[in-house]
Amino acid sequence: MFFHTPCAFSQAAAHGVKADLPPANEIWMSAVNQDSNDEWRYLKGSAKVETTEMVITADEIDYNSDTHWAYARGHVHLEQFSTSDKLNADHAEYNLETEEGKFYTVDGTVPAKIVSSPSVLTTTNPFYFKADWAERIKNRYILHKGFVTDCKYPKPWWTFQAPEFDIIPGNRAIGRHTLFRLKRIPILYLPYFYRPLGRNPRQSGFLTPNFGHSSIYGYIYGLGYYWAINRSYDMTGVVQYFTTRGPAVTYDFRGKPNEVTDYNFSLYGVDDKGIPQGNGTVEKQGGVEFEVTARTQIMGFNGRLDYNYLSSYLFRQAFSYSFYSAILSQVTSVGYLQRRFHDDRYTFTIAFSRDQLFESTTLLDQTPNQVIIQKLPSFQFSGRDQRLTSDSLPVWFSFDSSAALLTRSAPTGFINASGGVPSQIFNSGAVGRIDLEPRVSTAFNFAGFSLSPSVTFGATDYSNSFSQNTTTYGPIVPCGGYSGCPPNAVNTVALANASYFRNDADVTVDLRLPTLERIYTPPKWLHLGTKLKHTIEVGAEYEYLTGINAFQKILLFDTTDILSNTNQLTYSMTNRLYRKDKNGNVNEVLTWRLAQAQYFDPTFGGAVLPNVRNVVLATEELTPYTFLGGPRTYSPVVSTLIFSPYSFLNVEWRADYDPFYRRITENTYSVGVRRGKYFANVGDNSINTSPLLLPQANQITFGGGYGNTNRKGWNAAGLVDYDLLVHKTLYEFIQASYNTDCCGFSIQLRRINVGIRDENQYLFSFSVANIGSFGSLQRQERIQ
Repeated sequence: MFFHTPCAFSQAAAHGVKADLPPANEIWMSAVNQDSNDEWRYLKGSAKVETTEMVITADEIDYNSDTHWAYARGHVHLEQFSTSDKLNADHAEYNLETEEGKFYTVDGTVPAKIVSSPSVLTTTNPFYFKADWAERIKNRYILHKGFVTDCKYPKPWWTFQAPEFDIIPGNRAIGRHTLFRLKRIPILYLPYFYRPLGRNPRQSGFLTPNFGHSSIYGYIYGLGYYWAINRSYDMTGVVQYFTTRGPAVTYDFRGKPNEVTDYNFSLYGVDDKGIPQGNGTVEKQGGVEFEVTARTQIMGFNGRLDYNYLSSYLFRQAFSYSFYSAILSQVTSVGYLQRRFHDDRYTFTIAFSRDQLFESTTLLDQTPNQVIIQKLPSFQFSGRDQRLTSDSLPVWFSFDSSAALLTRSAPTGFINASGGVPSQIFNSGAVGRIDLEPRVSTAFNFAGFSLSPSVTFGATDYSNSFSQNTTTYGPIVPCGGYSGCPPNAVNTVALANASYFRNDADVTVDLRLPTLERIYTPPKWLHLGTKLKHTIEVGAEYEYLTGINAFQKILLFDTTDILSNTNQLTYSMTNRLYRKDKNGNVNEVLTWRLAQAQYFDPTFGGAVLPNVRNVVLATEELTPYTFLGGPRTYSPVVSTLIFSPYSFLNVEWRADYDPFYRRITENTYSVGVRRGKYFANVGDNSINTSPLLLPQANQITFGGGYGNTNRKGWNAAGLVDYDLLVHKTLYEFIQASYNTDCCGFSIQLRRINVGIRDENQYLFSFSVANIGSFGSLQRQERIQ
């Protein structure tokens, strides 16, 4: 039996959706036995009091309609519809008008914010709490002598205990003088604990501490602070101390002042104590690196910026967190403003760039041994193909143009892309360059054949040029355990301090033969679908470029400057395999391309010199591995294979076979397998060409594992990067982790042995679901 009792006070509309709620300003009551006495209602046996906002159930409820107090006893349960928080208590007193009350021997749940990020362990468990007694003041709970957890109750893996917790469902939880317990064992004391529960988890506060150990850094201790300045800006600062080497700092500042603009500043630096050298001196390897990224839109322009600074390659190799960063010797910065006009037919770009390549960690006359190329700035204006004719013979016109101010500094041994030991630093100073390239093209199609001729006219003006640029070499010498390195080189370079103008004409004819194809029905046991289609595409491109008659006078900055005369024919064959499944979906499972070039001008108009590592654009467009140690009439055969027959298997293989040496000179492959929870991969990168061109190399990588970072249960992974030439392991790690429904443990043993660095690291991380992790094991180095 239900009683509908009018209320003298107003109730807010419920935020949640629930059927059969009382109308506003009404209270519904029900019980097995009911009695009344003036303003009192006595409900016994499955007693229930319900409004549009909440419901209270208990064994017995006494309700006073004048004071609006409800007194509940036995199996008390309260549920708020708007915030979905729930309370259980032994007995309680609650005012339906002021939404205030007290609950005794209480426990309950609050929906927690689930952070959707691959770097954070997540759980769908609600936020559990338990206390001796609790107060509710409107939408706020005060817990006395209790604990909170994300783990399943009644045997949670971890708890935060405190004399008092202040919880606002859907917003936050605050504890003071909290004690973190893991399986009832006290682990960590926090004077202040803050846990966001709402949609916006950005709140200022101290980050969980991290710690670890390294064979060269000593013990590592770190603590950070996150500052949510306002809704548009935030900042993170982390200070670490390496007991052997000194303090380190990591800083990150982010901003989003409007919908189309955001930026980020990240900095990492170490104040190194140094390494004693045994002669009374100390080598300090500290330094700093930072990155600034930004994007914006202004006056119709789209802008991007990625600026990177590294104080020294020695610092990166000594203190970089990851192996892959430690071996990266290049620092690239770029920024641009770009605008498109007239239905994207024209593009105008203002660009700035800085490329810095460290050749070694050593200094050359107190100057870093490095190559630096800068564009400060470059203005580019281009137009894509536009049809000039409307008859049956199509003619398209397009163009590229640029004006740039460029600088280059480098050891003289690297001026013309040759290897060797530098003898001095070359500095070009500021060089102006103007380049214009109009292009006219057409196309013919007949009987499945496709013929596409084009003509490009180029004009480039330099404000400075070389008057002398020659290289002499000594004998090939052993180095670094390799069988051979580029020989000692001495560049003789001199600037003419005079402008230089070149013009050229480039004629290309691209011929595509009719595609051959055949359809097969694969055996069912292969599981390759209902149909397979194999196609063979054969093509040839002839290019004749003339007009560049003084290649050695040109200062080298980018691909514009390595343009040379050429008279060549490039032919290629591409095999493709397509698969159709039973639903009619088609996807490409195999692509194998073979290509080779024939050079009718072996010296490329005098640009290619004997016994020198030569780089020209015609060969760079075919393969990234240089092969011109002198005049050549043919290129290596370049093979590129991508094979993905099944969702769990991916194979990539790239190889250059050079008939001149009668061997494969460059060979790179990778094989990746993921089946269910298991994954494995192997890859190799080897170079076996002339040491005059590239140093010999052969590095193989093995990896594999079970599970992933956030998977519940046991997970494991390992990786080894081994150099087959010097017979040593460059990098290896092994990791094991275990995740429960609310927390996770990870441990990793890692070794880095590259350059000046031979280090063992012992890393640990403890993750709390929906909150974060503390320890020395960063996300990017965990199981994938």
